[in-house]
Amino acid sequence: MALDLVIVGAGGHGREVLGIADAINRAAADVRWRVVGFVDDRPGEADLKRIQRLDVAYLGPIGALADQPEDTHVVLGIGAPAVRREIDGRIRGYGLPAASLVHPCADVGRDCEFHEGLVVAAGARVTTNVRLGRHVHVNMNATVAHDCVLGDFVSVNPLAAVSGNCRLGSGVMIGTNAAVVQGLTIGSGSTVGAGACVVRDVPEAVVVKGVPAR
Repeated sequence: MALDLVIVGAGGHGREVLGIADAINRAAADVRWRVVGFVDDRPGEADLKRIQRLDVAYLGPIGALADQPEDTHVVLGIGAPAVRREIDGRIRGYGLPAASLVHPCADVGRDCEFHEGLVVAAGARVTTNVRLGRHVHVNMNATVAHDCVLGDFVSVNPLAAVSGNCRLGSGVMIGTNAAVVQGLTIGSGSTVGAGACVVRDVPEAVVVKGVPAR
């Protein structure tokens, strides 16, 4: 049975999330997700043209979710953790369930626990005994190794590697092609810049970059 799905965010990340839903449908025996359309408060003209070419409707601003049936699922196609948190706070009042989407070309190992809203893109790997919070995004070809715990709204960007037994606080972003070595803690709200190598614990609400990351 197909479930209705609305994607929040008509930008590039949201359209990539659409691709994950499409891939799930192609791999399933029957259609799993019926994408109703996108909602976005301030879509750019170029993005509206792109979703039109994808043959998916633009439903209006995020408030249009109030008009959806109560069994419509919602997925956040927003890359920035802080924005994802803010939008989640707005839409939870509509009472719509959050979808979790795992691309069929991703790999999630045994004894992995995740909360609603997880998005795992193609080529990503989450190994074993990993805990993922609400609306965590693990992007293309990123890896999260054994025994990691990722808080709500964490983003692991493409090609990033989080080594085993790391703790990432709520709202952390790990930049593209960055690495976090084993056993470290990254405080809530912090950002690891693209290409950085984190070799020591990172406090809350800071930006670190470079090799080693500072």
